[in-house]
Amino acid sequence: MKKVCSLVLVVVSLVFVLFTYKDCESAGYALIEQGVSGLGNAYAGGAASALDATTIFYNPAGITRFNYPQIIGAGHVIIPSAKFTNQGSTHILQSKTGVPLLGDNGDDAGVTAFVPNLYFSMPISNKLFFGVGIYSPFGLETNYGNTWVGRYHAIKSDMVTININPTIAYKVTDNLSLGFGISAQYIKAELTNAIDFGTMDALGVFAPIKIGLIPQMADGYAKLKGDSWGVGFNIGALYEFTKDTRIGVSYRSRIKQKLSGDAEFTNVPAALSPLPVFKNGGITARVTLPDSLSASIYHNINDKWAIMGDVTWMGWRTFDELRIKFDNPAQADAVTTTSWNNSMRYSLGVSFKPIENLTLRTGVAYDETPIPDAQHRTPRIPDTDRTWIAFGAGYKLTDKITIDGGYVHIFFKEAFTDKNPTGEDAVRGGLKGSYKGHVDIISLQLTYKF
Repeated sequence: MKKVCSLVLVVVSLVFVLFTYKDCESAGYALIEQGVSGLGNAYAGGAASALDATTIFYNPAGITRFNYPQIIGAGHVIIPSAKFTNQGSTHILQSKTGVPLLGDNGDDAGVTAFVPNLYFSMPISNKLFFGVGIYSPFGLETNYGNTWVGRYHAIKSDMVTININPTIAYKVTDNLSLGFGISAQYIKAELTNAIDFGTMDALGVFAPIKIGLIPQMADGYAKLKGDSWGVGFNIGALYEFTKDTRIGVSYRSRIKQKLSGDAEFTNVPAALSPLPVFKNGGITARVTLPDSLSASIYHNINDKWAIMGDVTWMGWRTFDELRIKFDNPAQADAVTTTSWNNSMRYSLGVSFKPIENLTLRTGVAYDETPIPDAQHRTPRIPDTDRTWIAFGAGYKLTDKITIDGGYVHIFFKEAFTDKNPTGEDAVRGGLKGSYKGHVDIISLQLTYKF
């Protein structure tokens, strides 16, 4: 009992560390980097491998394979690159003035980030097992700078989630295990963009006030911040045909979030002060984070070689639009239509044990983008199809301590944005151009068995 209490204190302390850690942001929206032992295989076999307590994220049923308590701490340095090239962006008044959408290509929008994971599992009896995972399943950070051509669409986009996932698993038979977990999820977001007061004035948006501002030369700025808690669940099943072959299926539910926070407007022309718009105040936004379904297989060919594969479906249709409502009734909603599709991820991996305590890993994966076309690609999330190449190794230092490391390079397919200066983008501008990018991930994990 004393040992269990000590472990609980360790977990609680690390929860506090995660919640006070200021650099927990990450590039991208969905994060599969929730452990390192599977990263070297590109997370092939994620729902079936169950190599350690990181299976709490990939398939909670997998903790029935460990008849000892263990605690895992892992960290990932994610180094993204996303560079934009303007290819003829247009302005709503261009036919009259001859002036296109102005600005440079912006900074490399990718922002290096550190993403930590923490897991603990223990047997309660021969059939019942408990675990808890703390990780960040969704994240986003891009930053282009204030002078880029798409500044009216986005400057900075920053979102982080923290998931606390207690789990119970039950060994139904020697072959079949079932797992269930609850997710208490915190989300925090900050979005900034420029406001083209000059173009709004020229279009008569502020009538009857006419200030005489020059389009694209009188920028203001908006900063929108909010946070929320939501609840979801994950379930899984693991079936072991033999000690060498197993399959797994895992489902993670949608989580509905209602963010509330504040809008801050700066550099607003003094002449607009009599109007009730562009005033600091409260905001709300609803976001439904997608569900996912994974099916995996893991097979030991012999004592040295193992192969694994995975197929994962993501329910991105929940992200139809980003709509921010202002408490100020005079301020219209800020809307970005996304119309995302559901997407698939496919992965294959191989592991090799040249000596007893060392495992070498490699894997490949293909990730489909949920973005349907160039018209719906927002610079806040310039996502595209991607291909993973992964390498990793695990070394058993002692009977109690194992260390795992991994490296991934992700190749991004060239992506295009083709916005028109109409509708919701009338004042934002017709942003047109291409993105080229990649991501490097360097990860390390320490596992301690009690």
